[in-house]
Amino acid sequence: MREIFNEVWSSAQRNKLRTLLTGFAVSWGIFMIITLLGAGNGLINAELQQMNRRLTNSMIVFGGTTSKPFNGLKEGRYIRLKNSDLNITASEFKENVDEVGAMLYTSNITVAYGKNYITTWVAGVGANHFKINKMELLCGRFINNIDVAEQRKVLVISNKQAEDLCPGNYQNLLGKWVKVNAFAFRVVGIFKDDENGRADAFSSYSTIQTIFNFGDDAGRVEFTFHGLPDEEANEEFEGRYRARINVNHQAAPDDQSAIWISNRFTQSLTMEEGVGYIRTFLWVVGLFTLLSGIVGVGNIMLITVKERTREFGIRKALGAKPWSILKLIIIESVAITAIFGYMGMFFGVLANEYMDRTLGRSGFDLGWGEESIFVDPTVGLDVCIEATVVIIIAGTIAGLIPAFKAARIRPIVALNSN
Repeated sequence: MREIFNEVWSSAQRNKLRTLLTGFAVSWGIFMIITLLGAGNGLINAELQQMNRRLTNSMIVFGGTTSKPFNGLKEGRYIRLKNSDLNITASEFKENVDEVGAMLYTSNITVAYGKNYITTWVAGVGANHFKINKMELLCGRFINNIDVAEQRKVLVISNKQAEDLCPGNYQNLLGKWVKVNAFAFRVVGIFKDDENGRADAFSSYSTIQTIFNFGDDAGRVEFTFHGLPDEEANEEFEGRYRARINVNHQAAPDDQSAIWISNRFTQSLTMEEGVGYIRTFLWVVGLFTLLSGIVGVGNIMLITVKERTREFGIRKALGAKPWSILKLIIIESVAITAIFGYMGMFFGVLANEYMDRTLGRSGFDLGWGEESIFVDPTVGLDVCIEATVVIIIAGTIAGLIPAFKAARIRPIVALNSN
């Protein structure tokens, strides 16, 4: 066996360019499939994270701008959702709507405790906001319906904000009174800050609405729903709901831009479909990339056999058995494919680690929070090894065709070849 490996090494030394070209085809195939799978997994994981971060059976309704005239009113009017829209949602659509809430944003609010203070956004929300956005409570409680009904001055803040206000042990802030601008609010809950989101403080939307003089402005409407099992049912509901809210604001019932509806259910269906397309695309590209590497190995082996035909004829004339020639070519194919395949795997893993440390920690601001572009853009070690083993096996099989040809060649034919 040692003699065979010495022969393989000598052959590679004599034909450096051929060996390097074969190795590059193999390395590039492995490198590309691992890098592509890593990038694809980063996109897929980011999509899945967004899907899992919020309750699927929920809708968020935003005010928009009318795009057509209606009842003597011109297009281009800004629609601001009001308390009446909350009442309509809760009373007229109760066959599908469960919990209804609203959300009002206030910016550049100073929250102070003793000598410490922070400047943040304070959002007035309903009790359902925390369930819709799947927020994790660390201690205390979230805003509840009694807070909304009684316009209580209560506050729920993130653990990072609590740490800034009460360094050392942020849980000591629970139950304490803090100043929100000129008003005293009691901290009733502390939630886990989302690293990819804006660290807002939360209070009852009725309290924020009153204190900051929003009048009957409801900001945006948030609600959970049931009984809409498929995309068709959701689209039918959205059409009825849009028509009713539009009419409440003297807008055309079919005006698509008067209000905007963010339906998490239909979004999740679209995301699942997109994830399926990404997975299919990645595997198709990956298979073609592997195929190119396999074809490269096969072509080089064919060239190798042709160049060494005379050598193989001399070997057979001196008594070499067909198996020894077959074994020599197969081992050369396996050695080149394995060595360069693992090199491609190594650099592919490095590329994924680089993506994880750069793109994997970046995001883009949507206005209400930051969303990740890539999440964990890596490939498991098992996938890397499997891809490498596949190309080694496939490369070996590709080398068998010229190997059998070389093993069957007659000495007299080989000696007469140019």
